[in-house]
Formats: sequence, C-alpha cells, structure tokens
Amino acid sequence: MYAVIKTGGKQYKVAAGEKIKVELLDAEVGAEVTLDQVLAVGSGDGLTVGAPLVAGATVSAKVVSHGKHDKVRIFKLRRRKHYKKSQGHRQNYTELEISAVNG
Repeated sequence: MYAVIKTGGKQYKVAAGEKIKVELLDAEVGAEVTLDQVLAVGSGDGLTVGAPLVAGATVSAKVVSHGKHDKVRIFKLRRRKHYKKSQGHRQNYTELEISAVNG
C-alpha cells in the first residue's frame, strides 16, 4: 500500500518502511507524526484519489533526525558589466521513517 502526501508545499509518494526527507517539521527526534494531507491512496491495482484530499486517510511516521542538505551555490554574473554575486544556501530538513499508511 502506498500514498501520495503533501507536506511543506511538496508532494511525496510513500510506502511503509521508507525513509524520506521533508521540509523542517516542528517535532522532536523519536516522536510520532501523523500526516493527514493525503492526496491519493493505492494498493495493488486500486487507486483512490481525493478531491482534493482522501477522507479519513492518514500516514503515520517517526522522526528519525533533523539536518541540513548540501549547500546550493548561487552565482550571478552580468557579462561586460563588472557584476558578480555569489551566495550559498543550506536548506533544513526532517528525516521521517514511514511506519503505516492508513486509508
């Protein structure tokens, strides 16, 4: 059984036992998190698509860790104008281990 969930403005296809990295959640390491924005639930050849959410469907997950992704380098250059700008950014994430898909 799998589900398509929405968290942090992004959509993820998840199944029980998987680990995913999502936008930073306000939860302690080791805490159980319930994700209730489920867009679709599928098992085998059947698929239930919500409009926009599937009623009564939830995904249970455990917070494994918090961290930062690799640095993304931003470099801007205007040719012949003596303009160069360099920036970097590291996005925070929360790693979740999906324990169950209910729905």
